Amino acid sequence: MIPYIKGQLTQGKTAVVTGANRGIGKAITETLLAHGCKVIAAVRDTHSAKLLFDYNPQLHFVELDLSQSDKVKSAVKEVRAISKSVDILINCAGIASGSLFQLTSIEDMKQLFEVNLFNQLLLSQQISRLMHRQKSGCIINILSSATHQIDKGTLAYGCTKSAFERASLSMALELADIGIRVNAIAPGVTLTDMADEMDQQAKTDLVSRSLLKKAASAQDIANTALFLCSDLSSHITGQVINVDGGLI
Repeated sequence: MIPYIKGQLTQGKTAVVTGANRGIGKAITETLLAHGCKVIAAVRDTHSAKLLFDYNPQLHFVELDLSQSDKVKSAVKEVRAISKSVDILINCAGIASGSLFQLTSIEDMKQLFEVNLFNQLLLSQQISRLMHRQKSGCIINILSSATHQIDKGTLAYGCTKSAFERASLSMALELADIGIRVNAIAPGVTLTDMADEMDQQAKTDLVSRSLLKKAASAQDIANTALFLCSDLSSHITGQVINVDGGLI
């Protein structure tokens, strides 16, 4: 694992990170904490999530179930109770589903869109209103190389991430006037629990197609997120950064 960059790049800021209890979300949470950020971890099960982290007074937990819009609104109320302002939102939570086109259930696709797109947009709407008060903020949406790479079995998941990329650009355009930057990260194969659920041959093939011929660590993605939500990237918005080892 590549160690996170040490410093205080997010000192004094408050971030909401979804999917903070595993994989990329956990790495981002730990990296932001290491840089002086207050982090509100939005997870489905707060009790089990707390067991995964060392105690840190800067780390708070709220319950978030992205399959239900009313749960999103409840989570935002909890966020407001913890902090009057939010500087950073990282939409990292998501679910994966793979099946061939003719075997893909439309009902399953609808569920995937609820979690991976619709309710993440709802959360972003709610949090961006908090950012509006201070006329500044940063939103980072975690996409996937499936947005750009067409492989068998990726119809449902790829469609949700492609739609989220398009939404990210609209968000960047419309929120720029109030000082909110919106960017996205599209990871390739990353060594996480979600990657373990991929078909092994498909995963091997995808890695072999990259220039670096290796999978990313969760920390690789977290380091990119750290850059995008720090003042080092204060003039960057509306961008999708591929962290995929060079898939071309």
